[in-house]
Amino acid sequence: MKNLVSVPLAHREQPCPHEMETMAGLASAGRRRVLGWLAAGAPIAGAALGMPRLARAADPLSVGFVYMSPITDAGWTRQHEDGRLAMVAALGSRVATRVVENVPENADAERVIRDLARQGCKLVFTTSFGYMDAVMRAAREFPGVVFDQASGYRLARNLGAYNIRFYEGRYLAGLVAGAMTRSHVLGYVAALPIPEVIQGINAFTLAARSVNPKVQVRVVWTQNWFDPPRERDAAQAVLRQGADVLTNHSGSSAVAQAAEAAGAWMLGYTSDMSRYAPTRQLGAVVHRWGDHYIQAAREVLDGTWTSRAIMGGLKDGMIALEALSPKVPQAVRASVDEARGKIAAGALHPFGGRLVDNQGKVRQQSGVPSQKDVDHMDWFVEGVVGKAVA
Repeated sequence: MKNLVSVPLAHREQPCPHEMETMAGLASAGRRRVLGWLAAGAPIAGAALGMPRLARAADPLSVGFVYMSPITDAGWTRQHEDGRLAMVAALGSRVATRVVENVPENADAERVIRDLARQGCKLVFTTSFGYMDAVMRAAREFPGVVFDQASGYRLARNLGAYNIRFYEGRYLAGLVAGAMTRSHVLGYVAALPIPEVIQGINAFTLAARSVNPKVQVRVVWTQNWFDPPRERDAAQAVLRQGADVLTNHSGSSAVAQAAEAAGAWMLGYTSDMSRYAPTRQLGAVVHRWGDHYIQAAREVLDGTWTSRAIMGGLKDGMIALEALSPKVPQAVRASVDEARGKIAAGALHPFGGRLVDNQGKVRQQSGVPSQKDVDHMDWFVEGVVGKAVA
């Protein structure tokens, strides 16, 4: 059975434990995202785009994964790697996977994606928003290969997209942070001011202020998705501004380690960060990609795959608030459980009700925003200190 996992840090391709193969090297790291799309599994423009039916073959389906950073013990890429491993466990010898890690969001990405297609991959997952233009060009060049883009929004006959309503998990984390702060200042280390990041900051702030109206959220931008030293410096900056609870939208464990060293509370993101903040993590907003990878691979194997934009959330388990610390009071846990159930049932929207931005402008009097408004969110809610620009 073949399966690939991860290779030198500059640019590694990794086979899985069963077989090691190596490609050539790249550098750096970048990342992701913006916008979203429609409801879970809903196609953009009202219709799915079909691929030719693929006959089931005796040979395994070759599946490529492109990662924007090294595979570490926790973080954005770690969660995609865990999803790949879940696919391997579920499909066994029906798939053989190839991983290329630490691929920057530039011209090298297009070369890597094309190389995977040339080497026989019939399904390629590109796991960062910044790969979108490169994968679109590759999809045109290799019409017999299925490409699936994390956090992108463009579709083609052989190109799909998938993402998560990360702000649903952020709302739950905000309930915990608002209840646990004593300084009423929360620190938020964020990579880049794109809608997905802004959505998370706003949902976190709204939830925190729903239980503690005195809360302020102070944001420090790092300008990079994966840069541990800069993430650590940003965490220390918000600690100096009085924050006693930290969270982040960045790719490493640096913020968790900074919180542990400073004795501040923290809420992990992408992965459970308790190994890095064993006494200070209150909980973690965790991403789960495995079910999507399994489903997509099965559809390609069965010849039923169609191009569509998929958006998951709390309801289908693609995101969750996990690893709640025993130090979180039972009343807070109960409020989190209640909100989780309401969001999953559609009875609570993190951006529902009256919304005022941090300049005093009323952005929404009542109701819930359209998906388009959420997808293009570029302003901060009341309670966030600073501007939604770097």
